[in-house]
Amino acid sequence: MANTRSVNGTAPTSLAKIIERNQVWRRMAAKYGVDNPVPPWKTSLDGICDALDQSACGSEVLNFVERRDEEDALSATVYSTLPYPENRLVALAHSLVARGIIDEAELEERMAAVRARLES
Repeated sequence: MANTRSVNGTAPTSLAKIIERNQVWRRMAAKYGVDNPVPPWKTSLDGICDALDQSACGSEVLNFVERRDEEDALSATVYSTLPYPENRLVALAHSLVARGIIDEAELEERMAAVRARLES
C-alpha cells in the first residue's frame, strides 16, 4: 500500500535552500551564458516521472494520480514562487521525502554531489 503521508506544509530544508538561493534555470543559464531555454535535467525529470508512473512498484511508491495531484497542490502553494519545470522537480522531491522514499540527508548528499560536479 502506498505511503500517504501528507505533503502539505513547508518545504524540506534542502529544498527551501534552493528557493532561497533562487536557483532557477533561467537565472543560472544567464549566469553561465547558456542559450538553451530547457534545463538539461528536464529530460531526466520526465524519465523519472514516466518510470514511476509505469513501474510495477510505482503504485506502491507514488502512483500517477497521487503524483500529479501532489505536484499540482505543491506547485500552487509551497513552490508557487518557482517557475515550471523547477516547481515540478522540487514537488517530486518533496513527495518522495514526505513518503520516506528518500530521506532528507540522502537528498542533500545527492544535491551536494551534483553541485560538486558542476563546480569542478
